[in-house]
Amino acid sequence: MNAFTLRPATPRDTADLMAMIRALADYERLSHLVTADEAGLAQSLFGERPAAEAMIARETAQDGEAAGFAIFFHTFSTFLGRRGLWLEDLFVYPRFRGRGLGRELLTAVAQIARDRGCGRFEWAVLDWNEPAVAFYEGMGATLLPEWRLARVTGQALAGFGRAASPDRPADR
Repeated sequence: MNAFTLRPATPRDTADLMAMIRALADYERLSHLVTADEAGLAQSLFGERPAAEAMIARETAQDGEAAGFAIFFHTFSTFLGRRGLWLEDLFVYPRFRGRGLGRELLTAVAQIARDRGCGRFEWAVLDWNEPAVAFYEGMGATLLPEWRLARVTGQALAGFGRAASPDRPADR
């Protein structure tokens, strides 16, 4: 018997999703980067133009306690000429780990990618997170060591591309 129920998240799940996002940030030692709040998360997931989707897992027994989540969104591959699906985050509370829930969440999102005709299903994993690396490889994922993520945020994003170049003087 399955101990968990997986389903698309709804606005009623926002508080639980936010709590799990904070727990994920704690685990990844990135709590200082969390600026999201429930209102913004609800708007981003369930507003007029959702930026992402979420799958939530709840315990089937007891009170249906939130146990894990996956947040994902579409990307596009110019090489494939098709959209892909990016898994932004996958998280299972430690007390629910080791019971197959991470595998169920990952498989459910992969099925969404297949159902939507996506050419890729991708995500990033921290290099120090050896249990996650082993889990993903065990599921059949290939890690791409030659690829690096590039990121621009905050003040760097505000000024991105405005630096002086030989062809363009600095903005004054």
